[in-house]
Amino acid sequence: MRTLTQIIAVSAMNLRALPSRLNPALVSVIGIAGVVLILVALLSISEGFRRTLELSGSDRVAIVLRGSTTEELTSSFSQEQVQIIEQAPGIARDVHGPLVSAELYTTVDQPKRSTGTAANAPFRGIEAPGPRTRTHFQLVAGRMFTTGRYEVIVGHSAAQTLSGLDVGSVVKWGNNEWRIVGEFTDGGSVSESEIWTDVRMLQSAYSRGDTYQTVRALLTSAASFKPFKERLTTDPRLSVNVLTEREFYAAQSALLSTLIRGAGTVLGLLMGVGAVFGALNTMYSAVAVRSTEIATLRALGFGGVPVAASVIIEALLLGLIGGGLGAAIAYLAFDGMQTSTMNYQSFTQVSFAFSVTPALIITGTSYALLLALIGGLFPAIHAARRPIVTGLRQG
Repeated sequence: MRTLTQIIAVSAMNLRALPSRLNPALVSVIGIAGVVLILVALLSISEGFRRTLELSGSDRVAIVLRGSTTEELTSSFSQEQVQIIEQAPGIARDVHGPLVSAELYTTVDQPKRSTGTAANAPFRGIEAPGPRTRTHFQLVAGRMFTTGRYEVIVGHSAAQTLSGLDVGSVVKWGNNEWRIVGEFTDGGSVSESEIWTDVRMLQSAYSRGDTYQTVRALLTSAASFKPFKERLTTDPRLSVNVLTEREFYAAQSALLSTLIRGAGTVLGLLMGVGAVFGALNTMYSAVAVRSTEIATLRALGFGGVPVAASVIIEALLLGLIGGGLGAAIAYLAFDGMQTSTMNYQSFTQVSFAFSVTPALIITGTSYALLLALIGGLFPAIHAARRPIVTGLRQG
């Protein structure tokens, strides 16, 4: 109890004297804030990309790919194989038949609004049930494309980040001109980064015959996925990989998320070294300024532990202020900011929003406290071990 009382007393004295050491304290706070700002901003890219793909995932939608691949660009199905898939159990139906969409996927060059540089825009051919296999699909402008015509609808994110995709515009991709007749949303999912048309028109325009790359099926329930998968994977006429939509998009986000988190961690560590040196300099300066005061306290009976603890508490307070400041700036500057990046697993442009989540703020603040603890530990030990006579002589 005596030690705790001394810690509180000495810490209170330190904090009251903090304004007299404002400049070195600000250096430490700003350094830590900069580290947290960069770290949280980078990790918010990964989080935003992951959340965008996760929004696309439903356990009631099955995605069928050829062989063991998880990539649409390396998958291929014939019309006969699609018909076999349509006969599997567990598929939802309406008056027109099974809610299955055999789809074709390619890319087209379209300039970005921000830079004018070309980007690989995902161009997808879908069948009539295609929108029904997207949970939150909704036309927000124009109309649906007409089967048998060179017409397209564009996702909201694609229209926002790529130029020339306004409803009513005509664009030329390949040897054909395509009229943009509508714009759609899908609850912020990755589908909003895509451009859709009639799959048979896409097959014709790009000489793909009657081949498809992906088969999407809306199931009667999430529980229907297991028998659906078992039927297809045991059918000797097929060699397929069957995933829920959630599993598919989780695999899509893995590579980029890992790269960004790795880069953010490395950069955070490198910048953290500089922040630690800043904190060390600040706390050593604080100990030097207060050397006579510390020696006097020791002479009056205060132990070394309370003195060391007071230095660490001051360092942690500066770290908390710096971490909170950096996280707040990251949130205000980046949260919800719309951007786009290359999905290196499909080599297409994906639009998403930075996402500064509470978990990232906690991570950044915790890292700030760790840096402050390291920066305050050695000055604290120095203050506690310094001979009393040496401090009094300096006075």
